[in-house]
Amino acid sequence: MPGRKQKEKRELSAEEKKRLLEIIEILKKTYPHAKIALKFSNPLELLVATILSAQCTDERVNEVTEKLFKKYRTARDYAEADLGTLAEDIRPTGFYQQKARYLKEAARMMLDEFEGEVPRQMEDLLKLPGVARKTANIVLANAYGIVEGIPVDTHVKRLAERLGFSKEKDPNKIEKDLMAIIPREDWAFVPYVLQEHGRRVCKARKPLCERCPVAHLCPSRKA
Repeated sequence: MPGRKQKEKRELSAEEKKRLLEIIEILKKTYPHAKIALKFSNPLELLVATILSAQCTDERVNEVTEKLFKKYRTARDYAEADLGTLAEDIRPTGFYQQKARYLKEAARMMLDEFEGEVPRQMEDLLKLPGVARKTANIVLANAYGIVEGIPVDTHVKRLAERLGFSKEKDPNKIEKDLMAIIPREDWAFVPYVLQEHGRRVCKARKPLCERCPVAHLCPSRKA
């Protein structure tokens, strides 16, 4: 019996692409200083902060890492830490027991396979426990200046759907849709522009459409 025919992906029209690129340009001008909110001073700190940011606000993560980074300075510090103690140290970020395991296991792998350093290649980063493409993209772009994709967090996912960039639900598929539309030179900047707009205006529960600079271009705008 033949398998189900896969649904073909609809191509965007020239008019749709023009609208989406106009949205990007307006938002870039609206938030010219948008940048990563997580605080870090080296690749390891960024990796740890990004893992902790899963289902947690950047503000809360920054509060936790202010003390955490003084206590744990190297991959070996995390690898050799008592799991229970590490979990308590990151408790406010939520899902702390799982995150503590990720940090210890990732640190151990870095010691065993990458000389205690955070990998510089996507395929290597994705081997680390607790690291998916979003985390890998953030670390590569912000720690090493290597831009391979677009990190899709909850804000980017929400805005991609509302603004009409993607109808997908899976972050990896949303990333591909965004990469197909957004110029490569903007891949490192646009995610933070979308995050800023998501925090300030296009909020999850009640978007402030009356204050939105791209409301006239948004298919989800409310009257």
